[in-house]
Amino acid sequence: MTPQGLGELEQLVLLAVLRLGDTAYAVSVREEIERRAQRAISRGAVYVTLDRMERKGYLRSRRGPPTAARGGKAKRLFSVAAPGLKALRAALDGTQAMLDGLPPDLAWSPRR
Repeated sequence: MTPQGLGELEQLVLLAVLRLGDTAYAVSVREEIERRAQRAISRGAVYVTLDRMERKGYLRSRRGPPTAARGGKAKRLFSVAAPGLKALRAALDGTQAMLDGLPPDLAWSPRR
């Protein structure tokens, strides 16, 4: 991973936040990754990654409204910032470049 590059979990977190839109918070991000990528990820890993990506400027967070179901606590909602989208595009372009030109018996498409 280059200093500007994204790790696999960072890519998955950004993709999950994009998919979830306005409802992205730590628990929903974790559930989205587990459901779609079929990867078990600890709560701690998700929280640490969200915090790190916010410090890098890849994510923004805001407090949602407090809810009775959460004992009056508010969820911390996330959205992808422009630098995060740029970094994700670069990472996905790099992955696609590695996939392009594989022999037919090894060919794989992320769009399957």
